Amino acid sequence: MKPLVVVNFKNYVSGKDALDLARKVEIYCGNAIVAVPFLDIKEIASQVNLPVYAQHIDYFEQGRSTGYITPESLLNVGVAGSLLNHSEHKLSFTSIKKTIDRCNKLNLKLIVCASTLKDAQKIIGLKPYAIAFEDPKLIATGNSIAKYDSSAVSSFAKMLEGINIIPLCGAGISSAEDVAKAVILGCKGVLVSSAVAHPSVPQEGEKFLKEISQLF
Repeated sequence: MKPLVVVNFKNYVSGKDALDLARKVEIYCGNAIVAVPFLDIKEIASQVNLPVYAQHIDYFEQGRSTGYITPESLLNVGVAGSLLNHSEHKLSFTSIKKTIDRCNKLNLKLIVCASTLKDAQKIIGLKPYAIAFEDPKLIATGNSIAKYDSSAVSSFAKMLEGINIIPLCGAGISSAEDVAKAVILGCKGVLVSSAVAHPSVPQEGEKFLKEISQLF
């Protein structure tokens, strides 16, 4: 089975550029998820045959919850899930737990980011859809976590053996070799961003997606 490729667009692209990028991911990666800017979610979800995720979600319910992104609002526009606790949008453990509990009840999938093995261990007990192990120091550096922190990635993957939670790793993933290494270490996929979505690397991003499509 091909590794799962989760592409976090961050706020690198928006509008037509975000839709074009989502279509490009669709062409090359059948087993992929795109996490797109909030204002582009509805259009992309309606035009791309890939699971579309939000980049953040809140546990608040519909009603008197001004400014929060509710699970119901995402479900209503065809969103399949959300990232949570990215290093650029950190949450307290209490908030993570409340959000996972709410989303599990609504069958909305969450990919929860963990910056340490200790954090990952705590999150396992909350039973999210997936956990993405990311070293914040390596994000957007081009220095792959699978290479520069391989022992931690391997330890993380072993923590999830026999558990129905998908192990992903991210930070610095920028080549098909990095993805293959992550899989060898025990992960079922990767969380990537800059290598695909950064506007300064459109051709390199397409090359990266094409190389991934040829793996396994």
